[in-house]
Amino acid sequence: MPLGHLGINVPDLEAAKAYYDVVMPLLGYETFFSATEEFSYRPADEKPGTYVFFYRSRQPGEYSRDQTGLQHLAFILPTRAGVHAVHDRAVLLGSQIVEVPREFPQYHPGYYAAFWRDPFGMVIEAVCHRDDSTS
Repeated sequence: MPLGHLGINVPDLEAAKAYYDVVMPLLGYETFFSATEEFSYRPADEKPGTYVFFYRSRQPGEYSRDQTGLQHLAFILPTRAGVHAVHDRAVLLGSQIVEVPREFPQYHPGYYAAFWRDPFGMVIEAVCHRDDSTS
């Protein structure tokens, strides 16, 4: 069965909402709901997929992908152009770029992705699993 949803704690809920309201539509997500202590997104256009919830952290602490817990989030996009579009927006938002859009043949032929850090250091990946470089 597919994963139903992910819950992510952030130290600044308002800053996270401002950031992800720009990024998530480029990743194929739309707002599910927004409240004082949480907000969330669901796959757009009633497509099946994992919902993503954001909550205000109750305990202070720095995120590290090297500690036990979430290593990174990967979002599947249907085209390489989509990978480039969200990467370009991440650059405009001042995100730290981890990997520019490129192929990662060590995963499988056609694996094309970009990686960046959100405002809190979490690594986000946009990935296209097909080779549409000739289209």
